[in-house]
Amino acid sequence: MQTNLRGGTALGRGLIAVRAEAQAKTPANFGELAVAWEAFKATHIAQLDEIKAGKTDVLTTDKLDTINAALTELQTAVDDQAKIQAAAKLGNGGVIGDIQGDPEYSAAFKAHMRKGDKAPADVQAAMSRGTDADGGYLAPIEWDRTIGEKLKRISPMRQESRVITISVAGFKKYFGDRNVGSGWVGETASRPATTTPQIGVLEFTPGELYANPAITQQLLDDAAVDLEQWLGSEVDTEFNRQEGIAFLSGDGVNKPYGVLTYVTGAANAARHPYGAIKALGSQAATALSGDGLLDVMYDLPSEYAANAKWHMNRLSVGTARKLKDGQGNYLWQPSYASGQPQTLAGAPVVEYPDMPLVAAGNIAALFGDMEATYLVIDRVGIRILRDPYTNKPFVHFYTTKRVGGGVHNPEPMRAVKIQAAKDVA
Repeated sequence: MQTNLRGGTALGRGLIAVRAEAQAKTPANFGELAVAWEAFKATHIAQLDEIKAGKTDVLTTDKLDTINAALTELQTAVDDQAKIQAAAKLGNGGVIGDIQGDPEYSAAFKAHMRKGDKAPADVQAAMSRGTDADGGYLAPIEWDRTIGEKLKRISPMRQESRVITISVAGFKKYFGDRNVGSGWVGETASRPATTTPQIGVLEFTPGELYANPAITQQLLDDAAVDLEQWLGSEVDTEFNRQEGIAFLSGDGVNKPYGVLTYVTGAANAARHPYGAIKALGSQAATALSGDGLLDVMYDLPSEYAANAKWHMNRLSVGTARKLKDGQGNYLWQPSYASGQPQTLAGAPVVEYPDMPLVAAGNIAALFGDMEATYLVIDRVGIRILRDPYTNKPFVHFYTTKRVGGGVHNPEPMRAVKIQAAKDVA
């Protein structure tokens, strides 16, 4: 990079470079991320110095916001590249924009145009657009035989949770409360009855997702794009999006019970035999605070700390990036190695598009072991019924998926509620 990152002009080029490298599947330039992080810290410190001096420089604030956004993009690009490498997603070696649908015709046409070979019969002649008297070969129009897709933000909730598949209509899980009484007694003292542990049960009933798109039979026959495959991919993406929303905030009515509904004070706080997910205040009425996050981390039992992660919205991560500990060290750190996650106070961060934002009264973050906390229950996979009869001339693709979910142990998780009080429970 040739210009000063603090001015913001080089961040765009850095981001483009990382994206280009990710597309080319070469190692990401983690130096760009490191430089951006240093620029962020320097600008943030300058802003804090201005605030202490009783000044508010709009330029400094705008610069910090710009660097913060670019830093988030760089981190996301690095994370995405790591996912691509891990999944070993390789291209088919084709040239972008090349004609994929008819390779024989393409080869014949290009051979004729590039080398002057005699054109075979299947390369059709046509008059040129310039002069009717001149004959020539009309190049076939090249077009992208893929369909552009609008972004649908998919939650990583399923990947982070425990997933089981059942073969019956529902699932019950039994819980012992370990409430066994005991006591010390003398040699000849009486032994009265002690408390006996109780058994609790939770029932998980899968809900059903459905989609019923339709395409005419002629379009299915004539389209150069495999519309059935494309439509299946679109439905799968939509189902994943709907699942992610329900796993976080679903009310349990024909859908999973969302993990956020088990937090203290929420709708399902009393549903689990072990109680609610404990919520602690952020120690700031409308914001996150470093002390509040550290309190949440150390409130989690040590037995669950090894696999604990932060679960929060991307914008909340940007807010947490400005937090420091008592020694002035930033709590957020970028990833400096491929496959290694960004961290907050030393714990990995997972971004959820459907988590609430940082605002008064919101649960802005969860901290804990999601796999030990949340259970996803699949009844069967996606089923597709191809129906060409009900609504001629349309072919309907009736697609269903039965899935449920809920908290199977609230103890490995803590919640951060945006309010000044330390403990919410």
